Amino acid sequence: MRISYSAFDTYQNCPLKYKFQQIDLIRTPKSKEAVFGTTLHSVMKFIHTPGILSPTLDQAMEHFSNSWNPAVFENPDEERAAFSQGVKIIQDYYNRNNPADFNIANLESRFQIEIGESDDKHIISGIIDRIDRTEEGWEIIDYKTTKKMPTQERVENDIQLSVYLQAFLSQYPKEIENLDKIKVSLYFLKHGVKLSATRTKEQLKKSEELFLETIKLIEEQKFEPQVSPLCDWCGYQNICPMWKHKFKETRKIDTEEINNAIDEYVNLKSAISLTKDRLGKLQEIIVNYMAQEGVERVFGESGIVGQSLRRTYKYDAKKLKEILEPLDKWEEILKVDGIALKNILGVLPLDARHEIEKAKIVDKETKSLVVKKK
Repeated sequence: MRISYSAFDTYQNCPLKYKFQQIDLIRTPKSKEAVFGTTLHSVMKFIHTPGILSPTLDQAMEHFSNSWNPAVFENPDEERAAFSQGVKIIQDYYNRNNPADFNIANLESRFQIEIGESDDKHIISGIIDRIDRTEEGWEIIDYKTTKKMPTQERVENDIQLSVYLQAFLSQYPKEIENLDKIKVSLYFLKHGVKLSATRTKEQLKKSEELFLETIKLIEEQKFEPQVSPLCDWCGYQNICPMWKHKFKETRKIDTEEINNAIDEYVNLKSAISLTKDRLGKLQEIIVNYMAQEGVERVFGESGIVGQSLRRTYKYDAKKLKEILEPLDKWEEILKVDGIALKNILGVLPLDARHEIEKAKIVDKETKSLVVKKK
């Protein structure tokens, strides 16, 4: 199959969104954040396009202004704030960088690379923002317009940068022997900070394995929804089982009984003294309704009721010790505890995270309703 890094990242965040977007081909309008990011990427390409003279700050500002699309913003105040932020980002970039100092090898370079065994090949495609020739070797740069900046350790294990390096090596295969002279960098435009790292052959192999594991899950049609803060920017809420009941007014399917049951359930759940028999009856009504409508959460006037599947896991202490002790992380756990593990997972190498995932087994499963009161 063919998969881009963007599609891979979508699956990692929410498998069901991947299905809506890549398989069902359901299109949604671009978010204002995406449009803002695309506009700044266009400015960065304009600034660094090779020529006799590099564009001045004024020319870059003019390009930004001509590319600006105010229609995606909800109100004039929001649009003005976003435009001012874009101006500041470009000004800061020129204060920190002289475009004439860089030896640009390629901009917005499209790529396709093959992964997998000969009888089961797949293609990863994408676009690399920028490739520079440096005094030491090469630098691969990807621009980010996110508000949050990750730690250096996360950049050291960033999958996107590993894929971009593999794409670079497909064009310059001899450079595989000079990996220590090839930097991979994320430039965070809102912060004016560039975080860089290098990669080993082992890291490149592990990133390919992760892609192949994800492709296998896609081929097995595993598309469970994943609720996260990213849901606030998702255009598929009206058809997602975790959110679509929120849009019940447009679907006109609800009865007075289910609306009353949702509201009463939320209020009873919040009360100090609960009437267990009535709560059980309401739960039965709501759970049956969820099954009938194919939703995982229902929205009432008083709050939200969601159905959750709770899994608890056990870890093989011996295996975990074998994985974490060489990384000097075993002492941080003290005992095999899920919360302690979660606190250190983000900074572990990819292969260690994989081995820990393999050491996890389901202990038990329980279903319950979770209430979020308005």
